[in-house]
Amino acid sequence: MSSAVPVSFPAEIPLSRTTRCTCIKISDRPVNPRSLEKLEVIPASQSCPSVEIIATMKKNGEKRCLNPESKSIKNLLKAISKNR
Repeated sequence: MSSAVPVSFPAEIPLSRTTRCTCIKISDRPVNPRSLEKLEVIPASQSCPSVEIIATMKKNGEKRCLNPESKSIKNLLKAISKNR
């Protein structure tokens, strides 16, 4: 993995009662780090009890929600953090 993938942790957003989790459907499929444009890690909050990981793909800009509990996604995050 020669190129670094930007990983962002969005700033705290004011909460409202209508705010919900961003990810409705999550994927366990492995993601090739070279195909990532950006990876967002959104911590659990009052409005969403789950950690959300949103991958933006280079090729088509598609956003994909990844399962933070998946072994392949944990390995991806570990590999990216080593290259930072």
